[in-house]
Amino acid sequence: MQYSPHEYQTYATNFILEHPVAAVLLEMGLGKSVITLTAIYELMLNRFEIQKVLVIAPLRVARDTWPAEIEKWEHLAGLTYSVAIGTEEERLAALRRPAHLYLINRENVDWLITKSGIPFDFDMVVIDELSSFKSHAAKRFKSLLKVRPTVKRMVGLTGTPSSNGLMDLWAEFRILDMGHRLGRYITHYRNNFFVPDKRNQQMIFSYKPRAGAEDAIYKLISDITISMKSTDFLKMPECIINEVPVALSEKEWSVYQTLKEDMVVDLKDEEIDAVNAAALSGKLLQMANGAVYNEEKDIIHIHDRKLDALEDLIEGANGKPVLVAYWYNHDLQRIKERFSVREIKTSQDIKDWNNGDIPVAVIHPASAGHGLNIQFGGSTIIWFGLTWSLELYQQTNARLWRQGQKSTVVIHHIIAKDTIDEDVMKALRKKEKIQSALIDSVKARIGGAAH
Repeated sequence: MQYSPHEYQTYATNFILEHPVAAVLLEMGLGKSVITLTAIYELMLNRFEIQKVLVIAPLRVARDTWPAEIEKWEHLAGLTYSVAIGTEEERLAALRRPAHLYLINRENVDWLITKSGIPFDFDMVVIDELSSFKSHAAKRFKSLLKVRPTVKRMVGLTGTPSSNGLMDLWAEFRILDMGHRLGRYITHYRNNFFVPDKRNQQMIFSYKPRAGAEDAIYKLISDITISMKSTDFLKMPECIINEVPVALSEKEWSVYQTLKEDMVVDLKDEEIDAVNAAALSGKLLQMANGAVYNEEKDIIHIHDRKLDALEDLIEGANGKPVLVAYWYNHDLQRIKERFSVREIKTSQDIKDWNNGDIPVAVIHPASAGHGLNIQFGGSTIIWFGLTWSLELYQQTNARLWRQGQKSTVVIHHIIAKDTIDEDVMKALRKKEKIQSALIDSVKARIGGAAH
């Protein structure tokens, strides 16, 4: 296919060419793969500045999306690639095969660097979904940091740089610029820009930005960062956000409330949980969805309110394909018992969905949130169960709400009234404000005007 880049795509490609270290915050649907591949082709086959590129991406994106993009565009002809995914034997064979570009999933970064025995002689590294390197404690982060000084060019791509707040940015930029902008140590970054937020005596649970910290952080990273929102550059399809409330019966509510109260205690105006906040949150989210696991991992059924609402929504779609996002395995099990559905997991599933052959598809945000092009098979998403992760939430929605979508996108959220579901929706909206501020502050200027 002939590549006729939008103005913003040319701008972004040139930004990568001009900046040996580049953070490109491209919102979903703007074509970050072809933008980056165009720069790689120029650097490698026209300028001879680089010889070997490593692309680190989520599993399905490395396996499906990047190869499809390389083969799709005429101007990339001659750019060879090798996909280092699969068994260890298959990965080693792929890494030994001569190619310009090597694709690996992020889970195997530590293996590549510390265990494979393959010399790390890549002079350019592209991290597709830079946000997957937001944890400085992760093995993938530590391993890549060790070899980072040998890499001439680094590109970080993401649409969700600070999905859980500004603290995420330190590790992401540490891996890009080796600490030049936000510091070499997380403790210094935390002390400079944050103050303790929630705490219990000496134990600090979370931090909040100091006054003026956001602007200061954005200013420090602005020279190597550009951001672009799809709504600024593309004619995006209309997107309708809808909340579908369901009410628990008095008996069901009593079960939910008892768990909530029994696991939480107030001490000196501080809310301390009896087990831990994550466990409590998980149990309450499960119960809001209609079932909960006990300690033996047995499923305890509580209600079918969300299943009933899902049935109404599927019926109301009048045969149009719908994509259902679930979170817990017991959600999937109960959905499968009630409806004829198919999980989107393989390349064939993606193809069949885009061909309109799957009336009701189910998807797990953590396994299929990034990079999948499934906008051709339908325009309705139903969130059966919610997630606290803004990144996974936005990425999953962007599977349908993106360039190439021909219809108005409708995003339904089934919300159990007066439960933790309502808190999750509030948190997602709040996190979105923080992220929007970051993206707005480093927005690309094209043609001398801010977009």
